[in-house]
Amino acid sequence: MSKHNIEQCVRDSLDSYFRDLDGAHPHGVYEMVVSVVEKPLLEFVLHKADGNQSLAAEYLGINRNTLRKKLQQHGLL
Repeated sequence: MSKHNIEQCVRDSLDSYFRDLDGAHPHGVYEMVVSVVEKPLLEFVLHKADGNQSLAAEYLGINRNTLRKKLQQHGLL
């Protein structure tokens, strides 16, 4: 799957989300999308790194401490 395909999946999902609101005003869309995408991303990359947090952080391009904080926020530790 290319970067374009992932972007299109997000667009399609947001289109459905706004359509399902049926005229109601959205709230906290940014936080909702980031948290929904971030947790499976962290799980998947950590699995690919065989649980090695330093390697997973390297794959993600973030600091290991930042990764640990995000893992804790998502209840993954």
